[in-house]
Amino acid sequence: MRYRTLGGTGIEVSVHCLGTMMFQAIGNPDHDDCARIIHTALDRGINFVDTADMYGQGETEEIVGKALRGRRDDVVLATKGHFKMGEGRNRSGNSRRWILKAVEDSLRRLGTDWIDLYQIHRPDPETDIEETLSALTDLVTQGKIRAFGCSTFPAEEIAEAHHVSERRGLGRFRTEQPPYSILARGIESSVLPVCRRYGMGVLVWSPLAFGFLTGKYRKDRPADLSTGRPTIRPEQFDPEIAANAAKLDAVERLVELASDLGCTLPQLAVAFTVAHPAVTSAIIGPRTAQQLDDLLKGAELTLDDAALDRIDDIVPPGTNLYNPNAPLPPRSLTDTALRRRPLADRAAA
Repeated sequence: MRYRTLGGTGIEVSVHCLGTMMFQAIGNPDHDDCARIIHTALDRGINFVDTADMYGQGETEEIVGKALRGRRDDVVLATKGHFKMGEGRNRSGNSRRWILKAVEDSLRRLGTDWIDLYQIHRPDPETDIEETLSALTDLVTQGKIRAFGCSTFPAEEIAEAHHVSERRGLGRFRTEQPPYSILARGIESSVLPVCRRYGMGVLVWSPLAFGFLTGKYRKDRPADLSTGRPTIRPEQFDPEIAANAAKLDAVERLVELASDLGCTLPQLAVAFTVAHPAVTSAIIGPRTAQQLDDLLKGAELTLDDAALDRIDDIVPPGTNLYNPNAPLPPRSLTDTALRRRPLADRAAA
């Protein structure tokens, strides 16, 4: 396993990061088995583990915390906060009030005194970014987190956050965690260049494209859409939808390429993401030990220019065959009052 420096922090992390979203009731509910998978990953050279408070509403963090007992000092531990946790108001978002509470809760569930990388899971249009950065900076000063980053932020909000950090003398986002795969290359146009401009580390999620690059979903072959991710976002798997048909067409060509290279489709998919110069680490999220083993067998796969050119021919650079986490339209589009002047003020004369 190779290691890269995480966004100028001086922290070295493995090029594969163990994602833990599947370690919960809706994925792998066996806590002991999940711990064994984590231990295997560590034994195979992975030193970077990513989780989030909202995975299983805290269940996943508890699994990770138990698994890391006795090995905490050897692991770069990342978690995230933003999404709603429990009932009631003010239990989500990016406010100082919630971030301070969310970090304390994560520390307790993880059974640790510090978090190496704390990430803001999504943007929050209701909270001033200065409020968020100020709270995160204080947490670094207090020693509760070592560094902080963002996840699935658009390029313009990443840039804005850096400008605010500079103007206000606050700590800055050291990392971004965006979705990235052969089928979802949109971030190559702006997010990845912005991250390089600011020297940020990038850990990408969903390199297997919500399962489309596992080989499970193939053109003209029946697939079980009643379990797993299709039950969460069925519109992304219905083969009758033209966009999904395009994904399946691309998958067939990628399967052929993987065969020519002597690797599996998932191994090809992960190797593609870490070949980009802006990417620090790719998050692999196995549900079983076998899935972990299959992915790690491809860790040494090097894609030469000819292979990357063939991928570019199948899915051109900067192209999204689908958006794995299509954001809600911004208020600037949905709120008519923000794009229409009062009736009496619309004419030029």
